Amino acid sequence: MKKTLTIVSIITLTFGLNLSAQTDNPREKFTVGAKIGMNYSNVWDEKGEDFQADGKLGFAGGAFVGIPLGEFFGLQPEIMISQKGFQGSGTMFFTPYSFTRTTTYLDIPLQVQLKPADFITIVAGPQFSYLLKEKNEYTFGSNSALQEEEFSNENPRKNILGFVGGLDVNISHFVVSGRVSWDFQTNNGDGTSSTPRYKNQVLQLTVGYKL
Repeated sequence: MKKTLTIVSIITLTFGLNLSAQTDNPREKFTVGAKIGMNYSNVWDEKGEDFQADGKLGFAGGAFVGIPLGEFFGLQPEIMISQKGFQGSGTMFFTPYSFTRTTTYLDIPLQVQLKPADFITIVAGPQFSYLLKEKNEYTFGSNSALQEEEFSNENPRKNILGFVGGLDVNISHFVVSGRVSWDFQTNNGDGTSSTPRYKNQVLQLTVGYKL
């Protein structure tokens, strides 16, 4: 499997470099790059159950490849480490409480590019997310607790399909990217968890460098 992936990567890179060498049009060039930034995430529930949450900030960073399919269209797969989650607070028995959940995902968006101009790229497509880690912080009055999990059970849904769309602003080798994404599937794998059922939604802003 590793040999196959290596061969495919070499062929893709060689094809992209040859294609780039044949054109001076930046929209027809093969590109590869890295980017880093922040997520503002929250959750939503399509059935509107009695569950409310506030958004939170998290890390976002990874790599991307631009594969031209002519001057105006292309493909842009990415691989990202993405922190999502939510936070909430309130009062119970006259005592204030707070709760923060941070979930770390490996996001793989497979986007189609629309390139109306050299400096603008519009992207959209499906996104596959794999849950790597979850951290929960609880505070009730003066008491607090921290729980971190590397999932070994089948209850949380670790593989989630979603959708992502956004815009890249290209400034020479630099790219400023904005994304909006949301899950099609809930966090609950088998529906037996006591955790509220929800779906992630994320607003992401990154800055990157491409070759």
